[in-house]
Amino acid sequence: MIKSKPFLVENELPWEPLNEGVSRQIMGYNVELMMVKVSFVAGAIGALHSHPHSQSSYVASGKFEVEIDGEKRILATGDGYFIAPDLVHGVKCLEAGVLVDSFSPVREDFLE
Repeated sequence: MIKSKPFLVENELPWEPLNEGVSRQIMGYNVELMMVKVSFVAGAIGALHSHPHSQSSYVASGKFEVEIDGEKRILATGDGYFIAPDLVHGVKCLEAGVLVDSFSPVREDFLE
């Protein structure tokens, strides 16, 4: 069965480096839902990509240029965005920060 432990303590969970200036911490999941924190240094890029999952993201800190389906917006702490399945999207970090991403269903590729 795919699921995380019920309690997830930040300083007990590993951060996984992704690319230069970007790392993620998986916060919790089951087959239907996954929450992931993604940390960016200023200037780091979350390259344009797509996936079959619905995604809702919250800007926990920092400032980001977010592109979804060719449209760009500047979002800052407290803002959020939604990405329907298969839409091309990505981010550029303008001020160091953290995004909290939620996916449905689980991103099994993150668990490999």
